[in-house]
Amino acid sequence: MLGAIATFLFGMSTMTDGLEKLSSGRLESILERLTSNVWKGVLLGALVTGLIQSSAATTVMCVGFVNAGIMKLRQTVGIIMGANIGTTVTAQLLRLGDLSSDQPLLLLLKPATLGPILAVIGILFYMFLRGGRKKIIGQIILGLGLLFIGMKTLEGAVAPLQDLPEFQELFVAFSNPFLGVLVGALVTALIQSSSASMGILQAMTSTGVVTFHIAIPLIMGQNIGTCVTALLSGIGASKNAKRTACIHLLFNVIGTLFFLILLYGCNALFHFSFWTAQMDRGSIANLHLAFNVGCTLLLLPFNGLLVTLVERLIPGDTDQKEVSVLDERFLSTPSLALEKSHDTVVQMGHFALENYRLSVELLNHFDSKKLERLQETEAALDKLEGLLDNYLVRLSDRSSLSPEDSAKVSELLHTLSDFERIGDYAVNLSDCAVLLHDRGIVFSPSAKQELRLMTSAVEETIVRALECYTKRSHDLAMEVEPIEEVVDLLRDELRSRHIERLKNGECTVELGSQFLELLISLERISDHCSNIALYIVRETSPADALIRTDSHAYMHALHHGEDQEFDAMFQEYRQKYYAPLEAAPLTSR
Repeated sequence: MLGAIATFLFGMSTMTDGLEKLSSGRLESILERLTSNVWKGVLLGALVTGLIQSSAATTVMCVGFVNAGIMKLRQTVGIIMGANIGTTVTAQLLRLGDLSSDQPLLLLLKPATLGPILAVIGILFYMFLRGGRKKIIGQIILGLGLLFIGMKTLEGAVAPLQDLPEFQELFVAFSNPFLGVLVGALVTALIQSSSASMGILQAMTSTGVVTFHIAIPLIMGQNIGTCVTALLSGIGASKNAKRTACIHLLFNVIGTLFFLILLYGCNALFHFSFWTAQMDRGSIANLHLAFNVGCTLLLLPFNGLLVTLVERLIPGDTDQKEVSVLDERFLSTPSLALEKSHDTVVQMGHFALENYRLSVELLNHFDSKKLERLQETEAALDKLEGLLDNYLVRLSDRSSLSPEDSAKVSELLHTLSDFERIGDYAVNLSDCAVLLHDRGIVFSPSAKQELRLMTSAVEETIVRALECYTKRSHDLAMEVEPIEEVVDLLRDELRSRHIERLKNGECTVELGSQFLELLISLERISDHCSNIALYIVRETSPADALIRTDSHAYMHALHHGEDQEFDAMFQEYRQKYYAPLEAAPLTSR
């Protein structure tokens, strides 16, 4: 029995993973774009979940989108309701075991025959055909075959249990609705799949002890148990992301309470004839579908109240990363479109800074939840870059654009690219943190201290660059280049110290290569900050200023002692970040 359950769960996992790979992000794109109203959301949620066979995966996608600011909280309500309907597809497939006919075609559709056939076809695709897509299709077919094989084996394993009085007594105990709901929720939470726990329940129908009043609380509990995955994904996420996971739980809990009271109350009054009727795979699948459709029809008209309720349960101002909406109507007024575009670039800067800080935290102490948050923010950053780049290109095509506005478009395009690159280098830093964590290796105490000075200097560079760009301040922009030069000094010094450690055998080649990669990424982040500050310096300088006529000559003058203000700030930041390094010994302890 346990082996059959293992085969069944592995088949479910294999099939679901393959379906998610095959979608290649397209299903996420559908969810993101086509949720203009709650009815569309229900249909899309059902479609996507029906294709990937995991309501938990669909809900986790929604949590991620809300956390990244790609979707709003209200957009997810319909998707979550539809996901509960879409997850019933697996149970409908497994009901094929109820087929009974002498016709060869129908016999082929029975799990006992179809499972091995699909497994063989799937393994042939998976092992012998080249091409990623064909391999993924093979994985899906193999998973479905194992699902049927596990189901059939489980039925055979549990069939003798029908003669055990203890087993019958156990299932009779589940007729207590609260116990049934609890057991269904716990089993589903444990195996992280309501479709899988539903399949196990369908297999148990072969014992003849599963009746309507036993199945209904178990099915309701399974719907509640599947919420655990989304709730776990919301840990460490934004408030609205937590609220998204909470909507999934509330939807199932409220639906369960309503239908339990309704069914048990009506049975007490009318004594349903089907109450103690035996269930088969098909009736379990239909009951599962009816319950989820009923919950959706019940709560869909109150979707706004559901959002209000979770906002009360998880109070506080939203910390959602809202993606700016660049309204098409602004294009007819270039000055307004440019203002909104500037706000969006600033938003990108905040995302880049957040990811940089997360990546540094990951280097100091690895946390998988912070890594997920970084990846979600990076997705929002990439989305903003694509939206804004397209928006600005369309704006630049306007014949009414003045030379000043054209220059502003060019500056915005360059700046958004700089912030996006800062985000990319932050991801590089996180990749290094992942590698160090996975291989169980750490930098020496002296290397950690050196990186701490370097990362602090780079963080101040990003903060100053973002601040000067937000306020379009000449004075603030002038503070960026001195820090950037100190970062260059730190890079050269840390590289030299690293080589000394390698020579003395105090650092491995593997750690050393990661250390150098970190230095490169950190220095390039400061370079992009310098670019951003220079745009502001150039824009806010007098028309006859050197930077307006020859930026290379201006930079040469800054770095060769021809600007006393620059030299004073350079010495200040040198004392802050480089002096502690000079006082430290060259080798590690």
